Amino acid sequence: MKSDVLIRGGRIIDPSQKIDQKADLHISQGQIVNIGTNILDSATRNYKEIDATGLIVCPGFIDLHCHLREPGFEDKETIATGTRAAAAGGFTTICCMPNTNPPLDNKALIDYVYKKAKEDGIIRVLCIGCITIGRQGEQLSEMHELADAGVIGFSDDGAPVSNSRLMYLAMDYSRQFGLLIIDHCEDVYLTDGGHINEGWVSTQLGLKGIPSAAEEIMIARDIALAKFTGAKLHIAHVSTSGSVELIRNAKDKNIPVTAEVTPHHLTLTDERVINSSANTETQLQYDTNAKVNPPLRTQHDVKSLLMGLKDGTIDAIATDHAPHTIVDKLCEFGFASFGISGFETAFASLATLVHSDDIDINTLIAKLTCEPAKILNSKHSQLGTLKIGCKADITVIDLNREWIVESQNFLSKGKNTPYQGYRMKGKVIATFYEGNIVYQDNDMVIGQE
Repeated sequence: MKSDVLIRGGRIIDPSQKIDQKADLHISQGQIVNIGTNILDSATRNYKEIDATGLIVCPGFIDLHCHLREPGFEDKETIATGTRAAAAGGFTTICCMPNTNPPLDNKALIDYVYKKAKEDGIIRVLCIGCITIGRQGEQLSEMHELADAGVIGFSDDGAPVSNSRLMYLAMDYSRQFGLLIIDHCEDVYLTDGGHINEGWVSTQLGLKGIPSAAEEIMIARDIALAKFTGAKLHIAHVSTSGSVELIRNAKDKNIPVTAEVTPHHLTLTDERVINSSANTETQLQYDTNAKVNPPLRTQHDVKSLLMGLKDGTIDAIATDHAPHTIVDKLCEFGFASFGISGFETAFASLATLVHSDDIDINTLIAKLTCEPAKILNSKHSQLGTLKIGCKADITVIDLNREWIVESQNFLSKGKNTPYQGYRMKGKVIATFYEGNIVYQDNDMVIGQE
């Protein structure tokens, strides 16, 4: 029989219920059964106790956008390693993108991922299916079959659907299933050969730039298609101030669009591409770990993204966890792969925004929990909340814990992080999935009564 768990004396923050109070939380049989004070009497014998004094207790984080790489790229990540890295980052639900090898464009592959997640994973994995066969942008996938297999949406992430007619049809079909179109917004004719944001940094380094317009043109097109079809459109990894304005205007017109932003686009700029450890008296060096698509932008864009997050224009924070091998990054910048291994630094990097008063902790937790839960379909209504009777997906945080990012200690196979060596303030201490502890910091003490 499962032991009950009592998380005692923590600051419970649950934006879904507007709760922010010091209290105890009781877990039984994998569910949340009570929140309050002195909720276990002396007659209760079989329970584990966690002292959460000075810690934050909140719903488990939900990541709408990550890459688990399996099948096909197991040298970069597997479902086993990816879910463990996610748990270390406080995530209890993650949505994996379909740009695997082969891509997740049919029921058999979706079934395979769900089977592997059940066997090897330690948290909840939800699949996103391809919009087009092979992510080639030429022919629609069997979207009805994918919907029946349990995908939460459709995307060709990593590649846009450049054909407007095809995207129109995809939206029309997805509307019938009540599922998301998750849009990788990129005009490939403008980004072709580009490596970083087009601006003074790209000019200084002599690297071909990626203009903001490449993202904004596609967002404008697909907002127009969402208005026409009534489909639920979700904009992935928003990175520019112009994109924020387009989405804000769409929401003002009640067009069914939602959006996400990554931790790295909120906390870094294109200047991070310059290797700060390099000798600036000689030739400038660049850091391939800061190469990501869409690219890191300017401080002006970061400020716009933060404002969009706070005013509700941007609904959620998603990691876009993109692990790579050392070989993928230890090369010339032009040949380096795009992507950041983001699970294990997500909360800590975002906590810098709390400590600098750029965002409050309640808003930040909402954007990692109940807000992404709203974007998922009604089958997942129990996620992102600490409501009584819901599954005990819980994250315990120390907002003031200081630590240094050492990527060699990542649970993810991907060590590619631009935060290497950074001193962070804020750390996930424990993660519960359906009442079971799936991650525990070395300093977390669990008692037994």
